[in-house]
Amino acid sequence: MPIIRFLLALALALVWASAHANIYGYIDEQGVAHLATEKIDARYKLFSRGNVLQSSPSLAIGAGRAELLRYLSRHPNLKKFEPLLKTAGEEFAVDSALLKAIMAAESGFNPDAISPRGAIGLMQVMPATAERYGLRGDRHKTVEEKLADPETNIRLGARYLRDLQRLFPDQQHLVLASYNAGEGAVQQYNNTIPPYPETRNYVQLVTQIYQLYQPTLPTAGIRTKVYSGAAGKGRSQRLYMTIPGQKARHTEDLTQAATTARTK
Repeated sequence: MPIIRFLLALALALVWASAHANIYGYIDEQGVAHLATEKIDARYKLFSRGNVLQSSPSLAIGAGRAELLRYLSRHPNLKKFEPLLKTAGEEFAVDSALLKAIMAAESGFNPDAISPRGAIGLMQVMPATAERYGLRGDRHKTVEEKLADPETNIRLGARYLRDLQRLFPDQQHLVLASYNAGEGAVQQYNNTIPPYPETRNYVQLVTQIYQLYQPTLPTAGIRTKVYSGAAGKGRSQRLYMTIPGQKARHTEDLTQAATTARTK
């Protein structure tokens, strides 16, 4: 019944709005950054507490956290692709800070990143998604080869985000969940975040990284929603988000629900 669904959605929103996620991370000897929503082991140091980044002058910051902050805020490829991000953001009315956060989480700024499921490039766009927007292979290049071009990849990622924002206006958590699991999965669960550990943690992590790229720190006034909750008995909610450094290629080590609808 509509009223029951509304009350359930309202109750969940109140629970999520009151929650605060902690983000932990470290950079290994190969230059690969690891981010997680819990302290996996002693190597993981607190990077952000709730909606406050550990870069705030009022908080003590250790060498490991400082290294992570530099990695996410000063990565050379971030500066390199800044003009493309800005252009795509303006063209499709998408916040460039959000594009940066998704790029950081999806590919670690690596234009050669390819996921085990075939998602390609900086924004980890699936070839099928690119074809939905008219990208076609020809005798010179395949769809995959064209999608590897940073400008094409960023534009398609931004365009997809624009359409997701139109589908879920003022609901960034659903936009991010759709980018990760597909809008069909979000709609399947009555326009809520699907109960997939990967997707719930993805929304949480990208939301936190997004704050880093806001013009001013700390991020007062930014509406932040954090998502937790059971994804089913016996299923791990732990997420290892491995972000490759300059010397490492893209890898994924994500704990997923068996029923995940993500196509990447």
